[in-house]
Amino acid sequence: MDVPKLLEAASLLVPAEIATENDITINDVWDHLAHDEWEVALGVLEALGDVHPLPLDFWESLATAAEQMRMERSAAWCHWRCYEARNGIIRADLTLRPASENRRQTPFSGAGVLRPMWNIGNRTPTGEDDLNIALLWVEYAPTLGPGEHSSVRLAPLDPSQWRHLHPGQTITMHEDRTISGTAVILEVQGPTATPAP
Repeated sequence: MDVPKLLEAASLLVPAEIATENDITINDVWDHLAHDEWEVALGVLEALGDVHPLPLDFWESLATAAEQMRMERSAAWCHWRCYEARNGIIRADLTLRPASENRRQTPFSGAGVLRPMWNIGNRTPTGEDDLNIALLWVEYAPTLGPGEHSSVRLAPLDPSQWRHLHPGQTITMHEDRTISGTAVILEVQGPTATPAP
């Protein structure tokens, strides 16, 4: 399927009453599509997807369109949102320890490539901390480095281990045995996609 058709298909899944805080609506998407402004239309659709939960098909169409336009970060973001539609959303406010207290000395990519371990309160059968792995997406910044702070999204490898989290809960990030950051849970939402029968 070509890019305009993918964007049109995604557009049809957005309720007409949805608007961003800047009053951008689906009509703006149609206007950009009419003028062959595909990258702008994709960006507006991504913004509309942040206002209201949209189905998995929406994010899959956007991911494919972004891949065809060679927009790597947008494609990665749309694939991330596909994961969230299937498994739920976990957002947190993360503060990394400074370089003087941390093994990490350089920033890491914020585009969902770091896969740290997290102490989310689970225990082994012998009562020791049981760390769980989750990919990390930094919101609103391309990287995050020692001593920095940002809101993040987490994509657990085993979402069932994370169901007990709630807003206000504190968890710790580990890239080795030491704590490399502390996060306060901001939001936990269940999946929006209906599981296949």
